[in-house]
Amino acid sequence: MLSRCLRSISRIPGNLIPITLSHYIPKPQNNIPCHRITASLTSVSVLTCKRPNTVPLQVKSVATIVDPAARFDEMVIGPQRKYYFLGGKGGVGKTSCAASLAVKFADHGHPTIVISTDPAHSLSDSFAQDLAGGDLVPIEGLNSPLFALEINPEKAKEDFRTSSQKNGGSAVKDFMNNMGLGMLADQVMQFVESPQYSMFSRIVFDTAPTGHTLRLLSLPDFLDASIGKIMKFKQKLASAASAFKSVLGKAAEQQDVPDKLQKLRERMTKVRDLFRDSNATEFVIVTIPSVMAINESSRLHASLRKECVPVHRLIVNQILPPSVSGCKFCTTKRKDQMRAIDMIRNDPELANLRIIEADLVDLEIRGVPALKFMGDIVWR
Repeated sequence: MLSRCLRSISRIPGNLIPITLSHYIPKPQNNIPCHRITASLTSVSVLTCKRPNTVPLQVKSVATIVDPAARFDEMVIGPQRKYYFLGGKGGVGKTSCAASLAVKFADHGHPTIVISTDPAHSLSDSFAQDLAGGDLVPIEGLNSPLFALEINPEKAKEDFRTSSQKNGGSAVKDFMNNMGLGMLADQVMQFVESPQYSMFSRIVFDTAPTGHTLRLLSLPDFLDASIGKIMKFKQKLASAASAFKSVLGKAAEQQDVPDKLQKLRERMTKVRDLFRDSNATEFVIVTIPSVMAINESSRLHASLRKECVPVHRLIVNQILPPSVSGCKFCTTKRKDQMRAIDMIRNDPELANLRIIEADLVDLEIRGVPALKFMGDIVWR
């Protein structure tokens, strides 16, 4: 019945995407004027209402939860900015979990952004909207602003290449391109530091599979260990390169390489510090009840713990409900899944996490209504 109900809900047409957010603002009271919140696909800005001798009003108040021990309740408490990174093995449902979390935050009064950093994007499919342009796209059908985007790898690479040429030169550009992390770090810090995103109180990241995130976190230490060797090598080549360019009649390229690499290290350290900030950040591991996925989740948590990244929740997704029809395959598969869940309870890396079990549903999670439905299952 639920399947038929949700399937009957039509998806949001692209031509209904709003270009302003004025409908998110409560109606002015006591004849106090209220400026409209405006947004474009490339920037977001906000002007707030003010009463005489009072602090600015917020877009929408966020209720204080009495019981902070509840699962979702503790995630939604307070108006201060918080970041949630969802990660794990490929194919476990990270994107659906991230999108449903963003929808639930917005439904609870938090202006929210959800960002996919996974090169194999599926966030557009989750929302049934085209999010592939590399710019923020407003999601329709919610009471608070929700914007989403898929980072365009080619566009981000070009933007980062241009920025590197201006601020770090070819040496830094090539180094970061080889590491494959410059785009991600730059995009993450953009949402952290840019004033145009200051109105958003929740930012959700749908991350690439395990290894990419771990390499990002370990890069500052890698730079610390390598920067001295890189500098010695550069110094040995400097005189020869300068002489060679002089013979060709070209001016030697002057680059303060130590300073550039130090700036790079500081940038990457900011990203790692964000991951480690337990007051603002949480990494949520998503897995499925299979031996391979759970083993990878255990290794992921061990690596995150080593990097001091706060992890409190483990989502076990796609669990088969008990069979009521005598389906032999379903019964056998569920027994196999229950054995895998027992592995979690006995795993020293995973046993102390808050385990959230999410049943496999008989419909595709696509569009805001379906994401709300999934959010009620996962983020309860």
